[in-house]
Amino acid sequence: MRFTDSHCHLDFAEFDQNRTQLLNQCYQQNIRRIVIPSIAPSNWQQVLALATPDNQENKQPSSPTLFPCLGIHPWFLNDLSESVLEQLNQLISQHKNEIIAVGEAGIDGAIAKQQGNLTKQQVFFEYQLMLAKQHDLPIVVHHRQSHQWLAPALKIAHLARGGVIHAFSGSYQQAKQYLDLGFKLGIGGTISYERAQKTIKTVKKLPLDCLVLETDAPSMPLAGYQGQANSPIRLIDVFSHLCQTKQLPSEMVAEQLEHNIDQLFFDSTSR
Repeated sequence: MRFTDSHCHLDFAEFDQNRTQLLNQCYQQNIRRIVIPSIAPSNWQQVLALATPDNQENKQPSSPTLFPCLGIHPWFLNDLSESVLEQLNQLISQHKNEIIAVGEAGIDGAIAKQQGNLTKQQVFFEYQLMLAKQHDLPIVVHHRQSHQWLAPALKIAHLARGGVIHAFSGSYQQAKQYLDLGFKLGIGGTISYERAQKTIKTVKKLPLDCLVLETDAPSMPLAGYQGQANSPIRLIDVFSHLCQTKQLPSEMVAEQLEHNIDQLFFDSTSR
């Protein structure tokens, strides 16, 4: 069985002291690919520097292949002007052969209430949807208390490559809307918590072909690891919880999840 972490912020400072060792451990656990979304202009270059697909001399023989995404997270746009969006467009054009998605982008309703910046979040998100369409890329979508704005925007954008709803935690009805728009749902440590029954019940009902694994490391620690930085090595624990939730054989689940990743990010026929 092989695995892909579809969402890990491997460039963050929490990994600076042991990144190489951690990647070796991931490889030994058959985690063979890691997708690294960026969050703001301040970390675009760090994320690109970690990329290995078209720069194989940087890849260690016992390390997963690292795939970057470029985008602007809704938490980090308040101090940015809209001119940075054109910079993002230019950088995507320059690194089209390295990046596999636009993101992390999205709308966060809780932040919008705190900062009063819903309109700005929508402008940045809609521009990034346009970039995904223009460059024929999927998009990695952050959501929190924002389904009422995300779903209409995604419907209007009508992306051929779809994308992934990162850290999905909604209802079955909400999930179905995203699936109908061609999106897959990122499943992480949330399903390890007993209190997350709404999400667990939704995941039980969803077809396996719409799911991808993620850790969101160093965020979103699993139950039992609260207070600690999350790690991509915990992807194996997320996988175990998913197999228990779905009550399906692990080999079958692993094979389907990798097929989902291939279809989402690496299907050359959709490019």
